[in-house]
Amino acid sequence: MKGWMGKSRVLFLFGIMLLTLTGCGLPNLTALEPKGEGADVIYDLMMLSVIIMVVVGVIVMALYFFVLIRYRQKEDNQDYIPKQTEGNKFLELLWTVVPILLLIVLAVPTVQKTFMLADTTPAEEDKEDAVTIEVTGKQYWWHYNYNGLEVQASQDLYIPTGERVYLKLAASDVIHSFWVPSISGKMDTNPGTGNVNEMWINAYEEGVYYGKCAELCGPSHSLMSFKVVAVSPEEFDQWVEEMKNVNPDATPESESAQAGKELFNSKGCIACHAIGSSPAAAGPNLTNFGSRVKIAGILDNNKQNLIDWLQHPEDIKPGNKMTGKYGNTDADNPLTSEEAEQLADYLLQLNPTEITPEDAEAQ
Repeated sequence: MKGWMGKSRVLFLFGIMLLTLTGCGLPNLTALEPKGEGADVIYDLMMLSVIIMVVVGVIVMALYFFVLIRYRQKEDNQDYIPKQTEGNKFLELLWTVVPILLLIVLAVPTVQKTFMLADTTPAEEDKEDAVTIEVTGKQYWWHYNYNGLEVQASQDLYIPTGERVYLKLAASDVIHSFWVPSISGKMDTNPGTGNVNEMWINAYEEGVYYGKCAELCGPSHSLMSFKVVAVSPEEFDQWVEEMKNVNPDATPESESAQAGKELFNSKGCIACHAIGSSPAAAGPNLTNFGSRVKIAGILDNNKQNLIDWLQHPEDIKPGNKMTGKYGNTDADNPLTSEEAEQLADYLLQLNPTEITPEDAEAQ
């Protein structure tokens, strides 16, 4: 008895733990509060399947308990055998037809919406103005090339609200998966020339929507976060103009930031990171780094966090490709505190546009 009771307690505690963990998570990283057209479609299909499963579950359990109580063995009638229903044509027809009907109810809208979400051809009247972005997944960050707009960006993806934005997704190293649950579904990004997947996203209202990589891609997979910043079409046009007119050779105002710019060049940062519309193959584009929501996708964007990231990137994001790339002999501490502070001052003043994530969150 003791052993049985001990196992029951363990199972009970395990169940409580599972129930508790189901309530954990970020409130801004959920598919249960759709804020975009694609997320709305997925939510409706999910609710349809949940309703069907709940109804079926209730009916099955009701029948189970009815049979359990109605035909239970009684002390005064030990030899009683209920009427057998084997070969009952009505019942066999019922439990064959009902599942088929339920499957049709679920399958028809699912197929319709699948084709709708897969249609990445802009409507004829929208073709000239449609925003198309090449999205590249890399370990462990995201790069965006705005086709025809001469804008390169990383991590924070700016889009206009109220219209479909078309994405062409690929990867430069391993398979990743682009997922912004509150506005759309997920789509894999695959390495290889010409191996491009397509999807569209559409945000109803202005705001900052959180995204994650949904495909195991290495030791820092869980830290491969990004943001979609949805602004009004007018603000988006302003953001594009300000981003593509950035002067990467502009001299910072403070002496510390000026020294940081010199370090940015002498330490080889410029070899991996671009400022302006020039594409960068190895590291994120830093054109508007100062206005980003997060550093490395996970740290609040402030000076101290940036210094920590510059000095100890491997501790914060294991497996990243910036570790040990400063050309310094001291691999454990490639930047002095003074150098890290100067570089931080330079990077944080890279804020060429008035359109920032804070403006979108304030809506």
